[in-house]
Amino acid sequence: MLTAIGSKTVASVAALGQWGVFSWQMLRWLLPGLVQWRTWVRAMPLFFEVGNRTLPVIMITGTFVGLVLAVQSYDQLRAAGFEDRMGVLVTLSLVQELGPVLAGVMVAGRVGGALTAELGTMRVTEQIGALRAMGADPIRQLVVPRFLACLLLTPLLTFFCDMCGSLAGWFVAVMLKGIPSTQYWYYIAYAIETWDVMVGFVKSVMFGGALALIACYKGFHCRAGAEGVGRACTESFVFSFIVILITDFFVGTFFSGLFRSIYGFKSLV
Repeated sequence: MLTAIGSKTVASVAALGQWGVFSWQMLRWLLPGLVQWRTWVRAMPLFFEVGNRTLPVIMITGTFVGLVLAVQSYDQLRAAGFEDRMGVLVTLSLVQELGPVLAGVMVAGRVGGALTAELGTMRVTEQIGALRAMGADPIRQLVVPRFLACLLLTPLLTFFCDMCGSLAGWFVAVMLKGIPSTQYWYYIAYAIETWDVMVGFVKSVMFGGALALIACYKGFHCRAGAEGVGRACTESFVFSFIVILITDFFVGTFFSGLFRSIYGFKSLV
């Protein structure tokens, strides 16, 4: 048992080190690649893949999450006499927590698996080795454009998720529960600050970058054969989901403490 635990620990630490080296190599090519037009030319098809193909799923998910939040929060807020502030709870939950997490998970499931499968297939068929043989760096050619696509479009997908969820909450509050529309939007404008939007934006950027690195790393280091590619796709989604939740906890804790130290406590009612 001790031997098994030790071997798994050593393998995990070694994999973490390899991922760190892989990330550093990507960042080393990213900075000069930002000012090169060919980098953006390679990234344009990936923008469509990450953005347009994922947008319908994000909008549907955000809409139904907003509906669920509105329905579940109405009775509780009504018991306290704050049912007209229901939009604050729905929108704030989406902007700071659920929106970035949902967008990250959807991108990890929809795009991360596809990136891992594509790069894993290229590795199995020795296309990545062929790039190295021709003197081209595969990380520069393949990873940097995919990293940019996930990094830049995850915040936009988060925005659409938040917008659809807020509109769904408005539908429940105004159309089904009879809350005046002006009050619904007034309390949202009063309670939601630039700080809240900034926190959600920072989270979505970090989620997009992390899942892109994990997906590309798993594709570059998958085992041979169809089974290796399939296992790499599964591991990519699982690790991305875990990293998103862990990052959400630490980033949320940090920004909550920072907000209290700067502005103090602010009541939403």
